[in-house]
Amino acid sequence: MKNLYNYLNNENGTRVCEGITDDACEHVAKNYFLIIFSNVFTKLGDTLSNPKTVLTWLMSYVNAPVYLISLIVPIRESGSMLPQILLSQYVSQKPIRKWIWVVGSFLQFLSVASMGFIALKYKGVQAGGLIIVAVILFSLSGSICSISSKDVLGKSIPKTGRGRLKGYTASVSGLLVLAVGLFLLYKSKTEATIAFYSTLIFFAAAMWFIAAIIYSRIKEFPGEVVVPDKDTPTLSSKINLLKKDKPFRDFVVARSLLLCSALTAPYYILLAQNNIGKDTYLLGLFIIANGVASIISAPIWGKFSDKSSKNVMAIAVLIASFLGIITFLIITYSNTIKHILWIYPVAFFILGIAHGGVRLGRKTYIVDMATGNKRTDYVAISNTTIGLILLVTGGLSALVSLISIEGVILTLSLFGLLGAYKSYKLPNVE
Repeated sequence: MKNLYNYLNNENGTRVCEGITDDACEHVAKNYFLIIFSNVFTKLGDTLSNPKTVLTWLMSYVNAPVYLISLIVPIRESGSMLPQILLSQYVSQKPIRKWIWVVGSFLQFLSVASMGFIALKYKGVQAGGLIIVAVILFSLSGSICSISSKDVLGKSIPKTGRGRLKGYTASVSGLLVLAVGLFLLYKSKTEATIAFYSTLIFFAAAMWFIAAIIYSRIKEFPGEVVVPDKDTPTLSSKINLLKKDKPFRDFVVARSLLLCSALTAPYYILLAQNNIGKDTYLLGLFIIANGVASIISAPIWGKFSDKSSKNVMAIAVLIASFLGIITFLIITYSNTIKHILWIYPVAFFILGIAHGGVRLGRKTYIVDMATGNKRTDYVAISNTTIGLILLVTGGLSALVSLISIEGVILTLSLFGLLGAYKSYKLPNVE
């Protein structure tokens, strides 16, 4: 296992343990692969219950109203971020934090499984409303995992290997996602019933259960804790970090402008449905496109993130922005090209490459820019802030989409151009 770890990280046998303790250094190889495997399972679960694709199809099958379907993405994306500033104080009091992640993963398993049961038992508004509740519970559980995972990663894996770890995770996940997409293409030859989609959701739920078991095997050593007293930082003092800590504030501003890669994704699918149709094979094509994008791009993004994660953020969002502008021009001015099937999976493939770079770059950046409880506060405050911005932006985008779907893509893409500039101006933390 150590030899494979050294090979994957280009280490020649010399211990490189920058940013972690000597005790943790003894278990780097084992922890490295446990984190990869657990993350692969959760990423596969995310794909099989993706709000931008699978959940949209599922809610359409149960005849949920469009206004409820439009709420899935902003709720799922922001719900996991909003509570983190409140949870950070609890997490910072725990010397061992892997069990917090394990509990969160188990709760996600229960939340996703409930969506499958709801789809089998209910229809229409009732089904849509209950699925929204399940999505909220899933997102809140995800916030527990998000805030603890970065601390476990920061304590267990050296700085020089964190970006590659995320890259390899995305690549392996991409292979599995590709298999799922091919399976959906095969199933499109026969009628995909509600039972089929519910089974897909149940399988997705099992991924979080398996991941929880794997993650519990990580060898984590006690870290820095905060013992509550009168001098313990309050909620308001943590929020003041945005005012007092300029590098951190600049990162949050830049990250808020990178949202175009996430928020535009469902609108590409809506464009495809409007101009091509809503057959099951389209879902398979989009999933395959996203999977191939991860396989190809993730190791490259991971390697460059270990050198300059802020440049990865800038380059990736530039790709997403230019893609959005070109898409707007095609949909607006070319009645012929917009009815060609292959342009939509190709666009989604390019967007997948860009979004993978944005996610990997900003995650690596915030892990590397701080240590201990300061990192916990950074993650919590930035995620809560982005969650609020995402909820507002997502809601406004849903309203604007009633007028022009391609107009939403263009607007978000223009913000992305500014995000590229802001990311490039950030200081290097590697």
